[in-house]
Amino acid sequence: MKFNFKTYHIRSINAADDAERAKINQELKDLYASLSDEDKAIFNVELQTFLVKEMAAISSEYAAIKSQLPSDN
Repeated sequence: MKFNFKTYHIRSINAADDAERAKINQELKDLYASLSDEDKAIFNVELQTFLVKEMAAISSEYAAIKSQLPSDN
């Protein structure tokens, strides 16, 4: 099974307000609740992998931007 967390992530980023963001989060919770225990384990692993990749990308972008800023020293 392959879950597409990126689509939920992008929808949440582009949500008009907190209520829409909450609705998207509820969709994910409902999806998770509907899964078998085996699929829940897969979901959790794939979610962790997605989060690690997203954090690495953010960290890389942050480092690149920071390196272009003038030094305070």
